[in-house]
Amino acid sequence: MSQSASPVTLPNMSHYWVPFTANRQFKAMPRLFKAARGNYYTSMDDKQILDGTAGLWCVPAGHGREEIALAVGNQLRTLDYAPAFQTSHPLAFETAERVAQYMPAGLDRIFFTNSGSESVETALKIALAYHRVCGNPLRNKLIGRERGYHGVNFGGLAVGGIAGNRKAFGSGLAGVDHIRHPLDIANNAFTRGVPEDGGIALANEFEQRILTLHDPATIAALIVEPMQGSAGVIVPPKGYLKRLREICTKHGILLIFDEVITGFGRLGTKFGADYFDVVPDIITCAKGLTNGVVPMGAVAVKREIYDAFMENSAANAIELPHGYTYSAIPIACAAAIATLDIFKTEKLEDRAASLSSQLESAAHALRGLPMVKDIRNIGMVAGIEFESIANRPGAMSFATYLKCYEMGVHVRYTGDILAISPPLTIEPHEIDRIFSTIADAITSIAAAGEAGLDPTRYLKNEQHWAMHNQLVSVMHQQSIAEHSMLETLPHESLALEHSA
Repeated sequence: MSQSASPVTLPNMSHYWVPFTANRQFKAMPRLFKAARGNYYTSMDDKQILDGTAGLWCVPAGHGREEIALAVGNQLRTLDYAPAFQTSHPLAFETAERVAQYMPAGLDRIFFTNSGSESVETALKIALAYHRVCGNPLRNKLIGRERGYHGVNFGGLAVGGIAGNRKAFGSGLAGVDHIRHPLDIANNAFTRGVPEDGGIALANEFEQRILTLHDPATIAALIVEPMQGSAGVIVPPKGYLKRLREICTKHGILLIFDEVITGFGRLGTKFGADYFDVVPDIITCAKGLTNGVVPMGAVAVKREIYDAFMENSAANAIELPHGYTYSAIPIACAAAIATLDIFKTEKLEDRAASLSSQLESAAHALRGLPMVKDIRNIGMVAGIEFESIANRPGAMSFATYLKCYEMGVHVRYTGDILAISPPLTIEPHEIDRIFSTIADAITSIAAAGEAGLDPTRYLKNEQHWAMHNQLVSVMHQQSIAEHSMLETLPHESLALEHSA
């Protein structure tokens, strides 16, 4: 993009601490969206940016859906809020019924949260409390997985396995262990879809670990993502999840699927559980539940888990002392029902399944480009992993992200990996555009050599706007200071005259 003739007016960016973002770097070249419709964002200078990430994995039905906006607006005018504890409202129960119908058979008791992080926290607490209410309080250990991402609360950090997310916050929860992640680039690089080999042996390591290092009777739950998204699209080998299910069943361990990313059509099925034909005991979800319009998450549990709380708790007692002020807030329920209606009417899961082969072919066409180490895909998700550069982690992926944005396509980078997860409303020609843009970006960066990895090479317009914004802010502060000084001068003069 050439430099704009006149700077775009930016908001005062000094107050907002942007999450999971290098704030100093971002505020020097801010990527701000002011509108969205369909599969596109509108940037501050009115450029159309193709959404290659469905927002943050959370807009499967595309942006600006009038059906959802109308439902939320009508609900706001009818009932804005009802207390979540000791009272409720009809739409909460209707939403729970609809979500239960969407879940795999048997997971029909629903607890509402406000995010994926809260869904994970809730699921872990339910697992621990379930064993206690069943008379097994010694089942108090939780097992996660290396490179797993389960949100940012302390429970999710504890069972999560991404070191960069954990190291700043101390030791976290006790009684947590991790199993090995299933990524095996040495043997499975450039696999199309699910890798064929290694799944059973890898899952068996879980059983060996708990038998060797733990008494299985002390394990409350194992939590895994059917496909590890935030760690860079890690697809489990064939048979891996089924074998984990068998081991958990054998030892009385609850199996939790974190489907915050894989739920709501992302893999071409309703949930990852459906794709892999494995039914866990608990599913966590969020993101696509409301199409990203209103924060909402949900935890679905098997009926027998819910019944254990109802049957084994003291009469008139609160069976699960847990919840949130905004659990099942009316506008979130309205958005969820409207979203589920869209899925039902437009059959977005089937649409995703039909487009997945094109996304796979487009992604793997990048093989052989400079720095491309591996390509992984499943359903409507693809990951492109780059070769690591010594002492510059993520440099290639970040430069590619910036170049793609400059060329009008939004992708996501995480470590040395680009993740692609477009809205399920994406058109075939838009899939081709996403990956052809990535190819052009990689080629351009590689041709520039070391200079191509310099972030300041990109988004010159945005850098110009930020500098102009900073200059205006400084001038404004100077003006305020001068005005304040002028206001004090007469008072000081009067004081001198009076003393004379």
